Amino acid sequence: MNVKALLRLDTRLGVPLCFAFTLVRALTGGTPEARPPRSILFIKLAEQGSTVLAYPALRRAVEMVGRENVYFIALEDNRFILDLLDVIPAGNIITIPQKKLSALVFGAFAAIRKLRGLKLDAAVDLEFFSRGSAALAYLSGAARRSGFHAFLGAGPYRGNLMTHRLLYNPHLHTTETFLSLVEALSADPAQLPTFNFHPAAVVVEPPPFAPQPEELAAVKDMLRRETGGLPPLILLNANASDLLPLRRWPPGRYVELAKRLLGKFPGVYVGFTGAPDEAEATGGLVARVGSPRAVLLAGKTTLRQLLALYTLADVLVTNDSGPAHFATLTPIHVVTLFGPETPALFAARTPRNRVLWAGIACSPCVNPHNNRQSVCRDNLCMQAITVEQVFAEVCRAYAERHRVP
Repeated sequence: MNVKALLRLDTRLGVPLCFAFTLVRALTGGTPEARPPRSILFIKLAEQGSTVLAYPALRRAVEMVGRENVYFIALEDNRFILDLLDVIPAGNIITIPQKKLSALVFGAFAAIRKLRGLKLDAAVDLEFFSRGSAALAYLSGAARRSGFHAFLGAGPYRGNLMTHRLLYNPHLHTTETFLSLVEALSADPAQLPTFNFHPAAVVVEPPPFAPQPEELAAVKDMLRRETGGLPPLILLNANASDLLPLRRWPPGRYVELAKRLLGKFPGVYVGFTGAPDEAEATGGLVARVGSPRAVLLAGKTTLRQLLALYTLADVLVTNDSGPAHFATLTPIHVVTLFGPETPALFAARTPRNRVLWAGIACSPCVNPHNNRQSVCRDNLCMQAITVEQVFAEVCRAYAERHRVP
């Protein structure tokens, strides 16, 4: 199932489920005492990039209860980034298959059964206003559940299933937002959402990715086949997830950018990256560049090999999507293009990340309060970012990388 199908399921099935569980809770539930938790479950079903932003929150949970007492539940496709972060034990990561509806349903039941067997003390819902994650938090059996609540209609309905309810603050970077959910577990639930916690600007970079020798060798072999060697490399990720296609910069501008970069740097190759199902469309962009130094890399690496590729490249240009966050695990410099969402909340936190955002009047139009949906059908916010602007940022990043005055 793709992300849009999951969102539809979250509304059509999630709303009545959360309503029913809220009634059950009203009849049977009490208020947990205010004390530090003993074990913590994180719920973050989708979006690998956001999971990178949760790294400080995961670290804080480990400090509070110990590494062996921190758990995480996610969809299968999200496990990759958790294994890379290596902040909690691999055996504490529980996944739900998502390829088919039947597998999703049976996988969710199996996961809930496993969670209840763990006798968890606390659950942290990192999914903002998702109904599915709220239901999972409630069904996990955790007596203490931290998450966002739609007080006075300030957010989509998902029942009243959290014991530690917070207001979503649209002025906090997502890293601090996730951290506040963990800290709230030690607060008196009767006082919430008033929460005397002062989140500092957290800059805790995840551990660097270290590719296995065989992974690095495989990527180098692939580059030699495509380029004839291991030349300086600038990567362009011209796609975005199907959750928010509005985040795409016009594909033709990637073509123009590639041509300008190849003209500026005679020894540099430009590689177009992407998932296997994006290879055909991405190959069309490579053909339009019309240079032997423009190469198609989409679909030619695993996810781990993609990160190994980042360790060998100089600069990555990408729409606001997972690769911008994956790249923070490597030394590569990144230029990230924002439009429907704001970098103030979602930008990767590393000095190697340069952000471009036009900031037109209707942008950002996507936020947790509207379930990250938009009525926009013409992403002028992305079109307002010019090739000249991106080219200039890439040149600055490349110069910084090579210490060129």
